[in-house]
Amino acid sequence: MVHSAYDSFQLIPNSASRIDAIESCGSTLILSCSDGSLRIYGPESSAGEDRSPLSTVSEFYHHTLELKKEPYVLERTINGFSKKPMLAMEVIKSRELLLSLSESIAFHRLPNLETLAVITKAKGANAYSWDEKRGFLCFARQKRVCIFRHDGGRGFVEVKEFGVPDHVKSMSWCGENICLGIRREYVILNSTNGALSEVFPSGRTAPPLVVSLPSGELLLGKDNIGVFVDQNGKLLQEGRICWSEAPTSVVIEMPYAVGLLPRHIEIRSLRNPYPLIQTVVLRNARRLLQSTHAMIVALETSVYGFFPVPLGAQIVQLTASGNFEEALALCKLLPPEDSSLRATREQSIHIRYAHYLFENGNYEEAMEHFWASQVEITYVLSLYPSIILPKSSVVPEPEKYMDSSGDALDLSRGSSSLSDDMESSIHPHALDSDERVDLESRKMNHNTLMALIKFLQRKRFNIVEKAAAEGTDEAVSDAVGNSFVSYGYNRPKKPIKGRANAPINSVAREIAAILDTALLQALLLTGQPSAALELLKGLNYCSVKICEEFLQERNQHVCLLELYKCNAMHREALKLLHKLVEESNSNNPPAELSQKFKPEMIIEYLKPLCGTDPMLVLEFSMLVLESCPTQTIELFLSGNIPADLVNSYLKKHAPSMQATYLELMLAMNENSISGNLQNEMIQIYMSEVLDWYADLNSQGKWDEKIYSPTRKKLLSALDSISRYNPEIILKRLPPDALYEERAILLGKMNQHELALSIYVHKLNVPELALSYCDRVYESAVGQHAAKSHGNIYLTLLQIYLNPRKTTKNFEKRIANLISSQSFAIPKVGPGTGKTKGRLNKKIAEIEVAEETRFNTSGTDSGKSDGDTDDAIELGASTIMLDKVIDLLGQRWDRINGAQALKLLPRETKLKNLLPFLGPLLRKSGEAYRNFSVIKSLRESESLQVKDELYSHRKSVVRITGDSMCSLCNKKIGTSVFAIYPNGKTIVHFVCFKDSQNMKAVAKGSPLRKR
Repeated sequence: MVHSAYDSFQLIPNSASRIDAIESCGSTLILSCSDGSLRIYGPESSAGEDRSPLSTVSEFYHHTLELKKEPYVLERTINGFSKKPMLAMEVIKSRELLLSLSESIAFHRLPNLETLAVITKAKGANAYSWDEKRGFLCFARQKRVCIFRHDGGRGFVEVKEFGVPDHVKSMSWCGENICLGIRREYVILNSTNGALSEVFPSGRTAPPLVVSLPSGELLLGKDNIGVFVDQNGKLLQEGRICWSEAPTSVVIEMPYAVGLLPRHIEIRSLRNPYPLIQTVVLRNARRLLQSTHAMIVALETSVYGFFPVPLGAQIVQLTASGNFEEALALCKLLPPEDSSLRATREQSIHIRYAHYLFENGNYEEAMEHFWASQVEITYVLSLYPSIILPKSSVVPEPEKYMDSSGDALDLSRGSSSLSDDMESSIHPHALDSDERVDLESRKMNHNTLMALIKFLQRKRFNIVEKAAAEGTDEAVSDAVGNSFVSYGYNRPKKPIKGRANAPINSVAREIAAILDTALLQALLLTGQPSAALELLKGLNYCSVKICEEFLQERNQHVCLLELYKCNAMHREALKLLHKLVEESNSNNPPAELSQKFKPEMIIEYLKPLCGTDPMLVLEFSMLVLESCPTQTIELFLSGNIPADLVNSYLKKHAPSMQATYLELMLAMNENSISGNLQNEMIQIYMSEVLDWYADLNSQGKWDEKIYSPTRKKLLSALDSISRYNPEIILKRLPPDALYEERAILLGKMNQHELALSIYVHKLNVPELALSYCDRVYESAVGQHAAKSHGNIYLTLLQIYLNPRKTTKNFEKRIANLISSQSFAIPKVGPGTGKTKGRLNKKIAEIEVAEETRFNTSGTDSGKSDGDTDDAIELGASTIMLDKVIDLLGQRWDRINGAQALKLLPRETKLKNLLPFLGPLLRKSGEAYRNFSVIKSLRESESLQVKDELYSHRKSVVRITGDSMCSLCNKKIGTSVFAIYPNGKTIVHFVCFKDSQNMKAVAKGSPLRKR
């Protein structure tokens, strides 16, 4: 016996005659005996009451609806009630009738039991079934099934009669159909048309047995097996009830099925797999009857009552015996008014069941019951001593959940032994030492931890959501200026993604920290680093201290980096990452490194920090600047770190990379680098070039045509960038070397003559001089000032034609220029702006003077050709006439021909000037012809306009006596009139003037208002 579901009590110890049939009505028992009498018994406690004759059903029920657990005494005997042995009786309470099946079916009015109706057609019937809802009666007689309907009065009306294949042994209504158990099979009879449908064969040894369930389904007996079918006879998949023997009758009393067997009464649960609950030995039991909240068992001469044990006591018994599933099922049957008690009991049972399953190795099922019990996660984690948890004010209290089981004893039968069994079953630490060690070892195996992971993940969503909501509330509180202290901790001012490093000030966040810390450890202990990494990447509350030590012990570097990152511990993360990069790049990397760490990982980590902590970015970017220069510069650019800040940091901590940084900055975006940074980059190049020049010069190997990589960079930078200060650079150049650099700088200072002289006479590269002129001219064309810079080619002609004159005092002029610049640009002082203004003014004067000198020498200035010849003769020995002719032939379209011809010496042959004069004259002639055509077109257009004017002036307007003014609507008459340009609108001249004045006033009115 698992537990006691019913208590048996002998209601009638000894009847005078054998009992054939029995029925109950409230607390009254009705017995039909073998002598044909009907005996009515009542509770012994009601036997002495002085009652008037029974007149109502309520009095017949003795003012109660249930059997009483006390001896019953005979109250009344009706002799000759039946002539033949009674087969069955049934009280129909809704209609106040007693149905009896003997030689026929009779109905008796309660409570006086006078005969109301007798169905004579039911003579010889051996089985019947009553449909309470519709008032239909069906009975079986031989091989016929008849259906009668109660008309609500004293009679019954026959509805249908059908034939069946064999004698009916058992029958029951199932909806509008009837299930029949005939000799060899079960069939469903359609009560409308009499159609039969087979269900399955009946048993071989036991007669058919049809039992109706409260849900409308049926339980059909097949020997010692009970099969569940629906109202249409289809098998259900809920399993089978296996009795120890074939029952003669079955009563359904939720949640149990009670079977009457030849030697005892069996009580089984209606939950699959329908286990045996209780066995009550009663020999020679003949009838089993369901009453209100009780069952009646009739023997030959005695009657027993089966009274259900209170649910609370059954739950206690089941829990103590380890039948937790049955106990939980019974908890759901507790009345709604005991919902709080029910929840407490269910929680206690779930916890006990979870402990039982956990100790027996069913870890996932155990966690399911821990989940159902809504127990705190700290309680479950207390089963895992090897998992380290952060200190918290939330302490697991096992007694908090275990003591609630004591409430179950309130509804029990006071059995102290049961409660002792329960208490002893829930303390695993009462085990022997060897068993305890074995249990502890099993708590950390893979299956145990996997079950814990699933439990924590199911719990996590609500816990983290609640903790995040508290963090949001605190952030809002901070925003409105509220601050408070809770649980003895200070709140963080700025919530971050990982809260574990912030002071925890709420129970919700304490629980979240415990959960995430335990979950991380469990994931890694079960070999799931990827899942642990995903946990850290999201919102989490992992304890930094515990998780850091745990991850370091297991060399989980990637997870440790993410832990630092989510808790804003960027310096620690970068230090670790740098260490891992160095170890990965070493010749003998450590074996515990699970992957190769690259310098690019540091750059990727630094990207989000550019806007929040640029100094930290600069500090750790120095570690990878040399190995990944391009990516590092891109980091500075994408992070919008000020270039001046980066440059100053590099100058102090990594001077060797300063030029590289500036080069890449310039290559990516010239506008992103200021003039100061351009100056600094060129100064770096200049210093390297000067050192290189000094070294070669000391060895006597210097040559202007030698170019080192740095010198190439310097020349490119001087020529391509525009916002540096050329005067400062020019001062550093040696006087007798680096002429190309000097020429570029002089060109930046608009000292074109000096620059061209260097190209022609110092470097002896006329091609560079021509390229220089082209650049100046084209830049002027882009600025629509080509005419003002067209003299650049004439300047080059002057240098070719007067080499001695242009080279004379060249060094002196350069020195004077440098000295003037040195004077104009002091190192420090507030007057720098004024000095610079004077310098610019002086440079402008020098340029104007030089240009004037060249223009007066090459244009009509009153000098004769002989004067020009004298000037050229000064350097006739070194005149570069071939270069002059080539220049004129190549750039004829950019040079003023008249001025160029005046500069040429008299001995120049005309045929040599054909490449210059030919295209020049052709262009001039073409331009003359084009302008002539344009002039003719303009004159023709003018004539057309005049002709159109004359045609408009010839228009005629006739004024008659009916002509009206379009403004005042009066006749024109002989008044002065005006005509609008359309030639049709005529107005008085006075009206026209008035309208014009009104328009002027309307336009000027806003001014007057203002």
